[in-house]
Amino acid sequence: MNADSVCYRTFSPAGDGGKTVVVFPDATGDLQARAAASGEPLNVFVEAGNEASLGLRVFTPTREKGSSDSAGVAALTWWAATRPVSDLMTVSMGGETLDAQLCGGEWLLRQGAVVVEDVVGDLSVLGLGVRPAWTARTERPNFVVDVPDLAALDAFPANSEAIRVVNHETGTTGLIVYCLGGPARADVSFRAFGPLRGFTEDAASSNMLACVIGVLGHLGRLPTDTNLLKAAQRMPGAPSSLSAQFEVTASGVEVWVGGRADLQPQGTVLPVSDV
Repeated sequence: MNADSVCYRTFSPAGDGGKTVVVFPDATGDLQARAAASGEPLNVFVEAGNEASLGLRVFTPTREKGSSDSAGVAALTWWAATRPVSDLMTVSMGGETLDAQLCGGEWLLRQGAVVVEDVVGDLSVLGLGVRPAWTARTERPNFVVDVPDLAALDAFPANSEAIRVVNHETGTTGLIVYCLGGPARADVSFRAFGPLRGFTEDAASSNMLACVIGVLGHLGRLPTDTNLLKAAQRMPGAPSSLSAQFEVTASGVEVWVGGRADLQPQGTVLPVSDV
């Protein structure tokens, strides 16, 4: 990491896990080369911004990425640490413009209203037999299934070929497996798989958590005394902790998801400057 950038760990439950994001305060020069030189998998460049909006470009070491909630949360955290900002922001990246809000010291990004449909299928290929399940989406549809407890969730095998079969048969692009409860008083725990999207398992997926919350709303299992939930994402070796805010509406459950972004020790907050 260079002196012209800062590094954040997003959605980390206890100093590890989550995702590491390098934030660059400008978008000049060869952005791909700068991203490759950072040594980190996610890199976000601030193109423009003011007290109510932020324009970003996101890169992996090898390509420009579309939008990334982890990158958005890291950039918002840095931006708010260097100047006064509104608690309500808009973030533009990858051709999308997302609403963001500061909630309890954490930035949350709007995922939208989740549409849920009931499914009953033979999930023997996943080792789950014939059982109820759901499709849930804000944009791309995911297949959602529950398991009884955290032990069953952690033991679920990441079998890409079996997951592809289920996705093809159900017209979905991802698989989400969840259970209620979890470590550190989490309300829900889940794992997120996407071999059809080019990854076996994701360490921190805001949109897939939104789909889980949509299913809970569909089943009438959301709490009535709060509109906030804590979630544990359980990718083996890379746990994450996410926060969600929800509102039950006539068109589905409206969900915002985000979490903490912690400045890493080797980084320092850069001086305030206009971008």
